[in-house]
Formats: sequence, structure tokens, C-alpha cells
Amino acid sequence: MKTIFSGIQPSGTLTLGNYLGAMKHFVDLQDEYNCYFCIVDEHAITVPQERLKLRDNIKSLAALYVASGIDVNKSTLFIQSEVSAHTQLGWMLQCVSYIGELERMTQFKDKSQGGKEGVTSGLLTYPPLMAADILLYKTDIVPVGEDQKQHLELTRNLAQRFNNKYNDIFTVPEVRIPKSGARIMSLQEPTKKMSKSDTNQKAFISMLDDEKKITKKIKSAVTDSEGIVKYDKENKPGIANLLTIYSVCSGISIAELEEKYKDAGYGIFKADVAEAVVDTLKPIQERYDQLIHSDELDDMLDQGAEHASFHADKILKKAKKAMGLGRVRKK
Repeated sequence: MKTIFSGIQPSGTLTLGNYLGAMKHFVDLQDEYNCYFCIVDEHAITVPQERLKLRDNIKSLAALYVASGIDVNKSTLFIQSEVSAHTQLGWMLQCVSYIGELERMTQFKDKSQGGKEGVTSGLLTYPPLMAADILLYKTDIVPVGEDQKQHLELTRNLAQRFNNKYNDIFTVPEVRIPKSGARIMSLQEPTKKMSKSDTNQKAFISMLDDEKKITKKIKSAVTDSEGIVKYDKENKPGIANLLTIYSVCSGISIAELEEKYKDAGYGIFKADVAEAVVDTLKPIQERYDQLIHSDELDDMLDQGAEHASFHADKILKKAKKAMGLGRVRKK
């Protein structure tokens, strides 16, 4: 059985875009693959975080994973900082990375536009840590959005470089970009991706937004003046985005939705989109409320950290030996 690894930062409550673009697919994948789902809290601290808020976000993200359908008896769900092999291998991979290739990473370039003095060294070097996350589990496939494709290419390069220089330790992973619902856009600027860090609260739907908030945000979503429900990403990005959301939530094809609403106005269409979103998130929110402050969730995370450590430590030991780290004990 092939292995899949995915990591999400606990930097705020996940959006509808995170769910439809990633987590919804994870639920299906866990029946076909050996899955590792990691809450990458060490990546989160590359930018300033409030201590107590970060801890709350970690638990909240874990609860959302389980509430969305991740079964800890099928998959490994764990917190990155609770498996020490990640930072150890991350440092080792930094030592086979080049500053030039790290500075070319799009996210580093974007966040350091105001000057490199204002960003942490962790922001520059976190791609090798991301590579460590993936390579520790002999990962075959990494499902990611388009915005992470560059980092995955670096991971592949680092794995091949290490294997060629030292020993054939790491599996070189493949990148998988979901075909449907992979990129849910902002409700207010439908040409850019929906983001939980958007300063405009109307631009995204949180997975924990109540029915009233969801309906209000969908109704205020930017569209156009044409009044025709048609999928046209270039000329009608707002409607195209709402059609994508509706289709992924309901399981109805975009072509069927276009036919259904060909004589309807945007008002009726938006109301139905909102209803589909509410119906999708409601059972997740109910399960989340049961988990968030429970011993059950802590037990799941303890189990996940133990299982992940067992497998990660094996690969770390091999990588250390290949690089010449540590002592060779006499038998």
C-alpha cells in the first residue's frame, strides 16, 4: 500500500476552501493509502504567534481533522513538534540545501519583499523541514494545492541529492494536485485563493461559521451584473467559484447546475449555494463540539505521535548513519 503525507499549519480556523480542496479528499484517500496527517506547528512559528492561541489552534485543527472524517484507526494523525525526528532531519536536509534555491521559493520572496531584515531565518529554511516531514515516512504521494508545488519539487530534489551523495535512503515522492475543488477562491476577490489569513472576514467561510454567517457571506459574494449562472472562470470568476463550491458540496456536476439555474437570478442561486455549504459543514461542526475539549482527542493524538515516532525514528537512524553522524558502537 502506498503512503500519503499531508501537513496543515495551525495558524487559524480552516476555511471551506481548505476542506473542499484538501480535507474532503483525505477522507476518501485513507481507505486506499497508508495516510499520515500532520499538524505542522513548527512551521507556524516561522512567523510570530501568540502562545496560548497557537495551542488552541493546534487542538482545534486536530478536532477538525477527526470531525471531517479522518479515522485514527486507519490513518496517523499527529502534531509535528511531538515527533522529534522532524527537526533533526530538517537540520540535516538544511545542510544539503543551497541558499540560492531557498531564496527562490515564492513564499519567501513574497514575505521578504519589504526587506530580509524583517523575516526570520526559519522562513527561509522551512522548506527543508517540510521535506523532512514528507521523507521521514517513505511517502509516495503528497496531495497539495498549486501554491505548494514549488516546495514539493524542492523536496524531490533534496531527496535525490541526499540519495546520490550518501545512500539511497529516501523515497522520492510524487506531487498530486486534486482535479476537483482544488482551488476555492475568495468570495470578495474571486481571482485569488480563499485564505484564512485574509483581513476581509467576508472573503472566506470558516469551517466553524454558523448558518447565519455562512448565508450572509455567500449572499455578499462578488459576482457580476450579467445575471446568468454560467461557469466562465475568465469573465465570470465569482459565479465560477460559487458553482465550484456548490458542485463539490452537493455532488451535482457544474453542467447540471448551469441547466438548473439557467432561468434563475443570482439571489436564488446564492441562497441554494449557502444551503449546500451549511448542510456540508453542520455534521462536522457537531462532531467538533464533542471532541474539542475531550480526553478522546488527546488519546488520539498520543496514539498518533507514538505511531509516527516509531516509523520516523527508523528513517532518521538510517539517514544519520548515511551522513556519518553519531558513534559506531562495538558489538
